[in-house]
Amino acid sequence: MSNLISMNNMGIVVESLDQAIAFFEEIGLKLEGRTHVAGEWAGRVTGLGDQNVEIAMMVTPDGHSRLELSRFIKPDTIADHRRAPVNALGYLRVMFQVNGIDELVERLLKQGAELVGEIMQYENTYRLCYIRGTEGILVGLAEQLG
Repeated sequence: MSNLISMNNMGIVVESLDQAIAFFEEIGLKLEGRTHVAGEWAGRVTGLGDQNVEIAMMVTPDGHSRLELSRFIKPDTIADHRRAPVNALGYLRVMFQVNGIDELVERLLKQGAELVGEIMQYENTYRLCYIRGTEGILVGLAEQLG
């Protein structure tokens, strides 16, 4: 028997919350809310002690998936994995199913995103690619065919 009910969200730590929100809004997520989480109680969850974090919750159009964007005010961030290659251990990327992948990638490139490789077709199922968006965040985009 599984205790799992659902996946609540995936988190990404960013330097600029405003830029990250704008990037993910361009993909199609909506800003659900923005708040500060501070104090020792929060640090007891994360193991960071007294902390102050500004958080923005983004939600997919279907309302089923969320992305939590966090900007640490205190303590300072201590590592930066944003430019790690796709095969780096422990590295995470988020994949979105989209419509009109070519048009979306073109819009994102105009805003400074980088195409990691190429937009490729997998059998007769998907066209997909990886892009690096604001702050080098790795994002996968997949358009279902047929």
